[in-house]
Amino acid sequence: MNDTFLKACRGEKVDYTPVWLMRQAGRYLPEYQAVRSGVDFLTLCKTPELAATVTLQPVDILGVDAAILFSDILVLVEAMGMRLEFSEKKGPQLSEPIRNRSLAERLAVPDPEDDLSYVLETIRILRGRLNVPLIGFSGAPFTLATYMIEGEGSKSFVNTKKMMFSSPALFAYLMDKITDSVISYLKAQIMAGAQAVQIFDSWAGVLSPEDYRLFAVPYVKRAVAELKNEGVPVIYFVNGCAGILKDIRKSGADVIGIDWRVDIGEAIKKLGKKFSVQGNLDPTALFLPEEKLRERVGDILSKAEAARGHIFNLGHGILPETPVEGAKALVRAVHELSSP
Repeated sequence: MNDTFLKACRGEKVDYTPVWLMRQAGRYLPEYQAVRSGVDFLTLCKTPELAATVTLQPVDILGVDAAILFSDILVLVEAMGMRLEFSEKKGPQLSEPIRNRSLAERLAVPDPEDDLSYVLETIRILRGRLNVPLIGFSGAPFTLATYMIEGEGSKSFVNTKKMMFSSPALFAYLMDKITDSVISYLKAQIMAGAQAVQIFDSWAGVLSPEDYRLFAVPYVKRAVAELKNEGVPVIYFVNGCAGILKDIRKSGADVIGIDWRVDIGEAIKKLGKKFSVQGNLDPTALFLPEEKLRERVGDILSKAEAARGHIFNLGHGILPETPVEGAKALVRAVHELSSP
């Protein structure tokens, strides 16, 4: 087992900087497209053998140092009782957005062994086939709440913020129920064999620092504190983190994921020596000629030496249009430039 990724999460000495890519199992890979052509997205997530197959593809093709479970953050929301559909044009669609107390009360805290058994079975299959660590994941409470309240993706998040400001007790009730569900779900993933977990806060960057402190990070902090008892590294990624880095420290996570909009050296200064960091190449940099890509990789590696530990990653998910050779060149560059 190549445990370089786990060592970097813990801030231990490594022989080179480990690398993996958010959304590394995805549409940019022809091998993924071949599997996906026969099934819809949710069926792919819910068929353990197929989900395991696409999880393994980038490990074999790119040579990354960790695998991340192939799934979607919204399967947990579906298990809580909302009807989930994916539209090719509109993205995820959730039935009856949570806009009042009665709808919130209908939601359940699911039993992962019963309601999300396909996720746990995928993890068990993967642990028997992988030679690198497996990362499980969940959406963060705030990010899941935005989908549940809006009913779909949003640019303004007006319904979410309306509830935050005009019905704070209802918002807190919903967030507590989501947080309980996230904790139970990630604990089950760890019990099934996940060796690290990542909490994705894709939309927390839309909050002001004050609102992030009030409405988002306390719930992440509670989840992380519970998960720390499980003995695996916890990664927390906030998309749009630049203005709230000092508050992100309150999450208590072992590793803080950094998006590409902030200089990683500046981010490390704000975070301090307590955390390992993950990131943070702009995903579109994979379209650069290899020599230019290597320059950017080298710059990030150099700046990240100041951190307790560093896992190289993109600053967000790999784009479907990305050339596979660009992804391969990135992994090569990280390994070569960080080796003695």
